[in-house]
Parts: sequence; structure tokens; C-alpha cells
Amino acid sequence: MFMHNKRLQYTVRVSEPNPVLASLLLEQFGGPDGELAAAMRYFTQGLAEEDPGRKDMLLDIATEELSHLEVIGSIVAMLNKGAKGQLAEAALSEADLYISLTRGGDSHTQALLYGGGPALTNSSGVPWTAAYVDSRGEPTVDLRSNIAAESRAKIVYERLINITDDPGIKDALGFLMTREIAHQKSFEKALYAIEPNFPPGKLPGKPEFTDVYYDMSQGEGDATGPWNSGDNWQMVSDRDEQAAVDGGDGQASVKLSAKDTKVLDKLAERTQSHPVGDPLTGADLGAGPGAGATTPAPK
Repeated sequence: MFMHNKRLQYTVRVSEPNPVLASLLLEQFGGPDGELAAAMRYFTQGLAEEDPGRKDMLLDIATEELSHLEVIGSIVAMLNKGAKGQLAEAALSEADLYISLTRGGDSHTQALLYGGGPALTNSSGVPWTAAYVDSRGEPTVDLRSNIAAESRAKIVYERLINITDDPGIKDALGFLMTREIAHQKSFEKALYAIEPNFPPGKLPGKPEFTDVYYDMSQGEGDATGPWNSGDNWQMVSDRDEQAAVDGGDGQASVKLSAKDTKVLDKLAERTQSHPVGDPLTGADLGAGPGAGATTPAPK
């Protein structure tokens, strides 16, 4: 059961309306790394969680993310206040009103369609989708995904802070950014409280491949480090040793019934390309300067 407290988790102080900034802030309202996506990700994970400690943590953080959604939405609404009134009451001349709404982003769409309220879209106007919720129902997978999501959200908040000089907005965004750090800490502690937690899931990897690094991109810029060298790794640079590593012939095969084999043989015969001859084509008929040779030169 949810109960709403009318006080925001963090006070919103906006110096002046700015519908363009409001559009950019929607990235954290209805974007892939925004607060709604985070709330739904952790809420659905929490409902399915079997461990009581992780369940409590996920529902706590999911609920806090909803409060963050309210903070961001309130900032967006305050930034759109001027445009909302001007649009509703025609307080500006037609030209001035048009200019004020189309200075950048999709602020005009926000004002026209949503009356200045926050829309469940990202900063480009793309609607929020449940596809942003990437849970798999396995805690060693989902906690890692949550850590990555909090990291991405932290970076987006950094960038939003850098594009505004409004001290009140900077302050509120700084709080939200900091909470991403705190949530990342909680998820990391929960992940490492599971022993073992790597590799994710239950099944082990094939031991003959888990410590192998295939040097597949070779040439200038080759580098080594703890990610591909040292006691934990066997580097494989030889091209022949990078193919058919299972010891087979490296070809794809399937066992077919005699009936399927007969049908496929007929298909191959009907669609085969003939290696001899040089048929006249549309390229020959339409060739102009710069087309290159399309037919053999006359002898």
C-alpha cells in the first residue's frame, strides 16, 4: 500500500521559467535511465524477490525512485509555468509566443500537448516504454544491471547540472545525483552478500574457455592489461587457433531426413548460379560514364 506525503523529498526552488531546460530534464523523467524506469525496475524485482533482505531493499529504493520522479516532475512543471499561462491566456503576441515555445528541444510539444506538465517521454519526445525495464529475475544478473543503471543515471544528472546556472535546480539535481551513488552502494553490497556471485546464475562456464582471451582485433593499437594478460589469462593470437576452438571442423551441419534432403537438393539445383556465360543485365543497358566495365571488351 502506498501513501503519498505532500512534502517533496527534496525542496524544489526554480529561479525562472525555462521550457527548453524543462524538455532536457525530461530525460530523467521518462527516459531509459530516468526515475520512472528505475522505480519500475526495482519494484518488479522486489515483488518477485525470494530473499527478505533484498526484497526490502528493492521496495525501499523503488519507492524512493518514485519520490525522485516527483521531484523531477515538479521541476519540469515549474520551468513550464510561464509558457503554460502565456499559451492558455494568449498573454503574448502570436510571434513572441511562438518564439518562446520553439527555442529548442520539444518544449513547444510539451506546452501544446501537456499544458506545461511533465510528459512521460525522454528529452527527444520519445514515449516511455516498459522495454526500459531489463530485469531477468536472477539477483546476480539484476543487481549488476541495477548498478549499471545507477551509474548511467548519475552521469546524466552530471550533464544536466552542467547545462543550467539556476542554483536551486543545480542543488536539487545534485541531491538526485548523490542518491544514485547511494543506491549503487546498496546494490553492490547486496550483490557481494551473495557468495559466490560470479559467474551470474547457476551453471558454471566451460573451464577450457573461461580463462582464454582471443586477440581478435590485431594491428596498430594492440594493448595488454589485466583484462587480457597475467596469470588469469591465456592469450590466443594465432588466427588458426581462434577458429573451430572445439576441435571440430568449424562448419555448420544438421542431420536431415531423406525426404528433407531430397527437397533441399531440388532447391539447390533450381537456384544454382551458373559460373559460365555473361548474361546481359540492366546494369549493361543503363551503364553511363564512370560505371566501369560491365561487359567484356570487344576483341
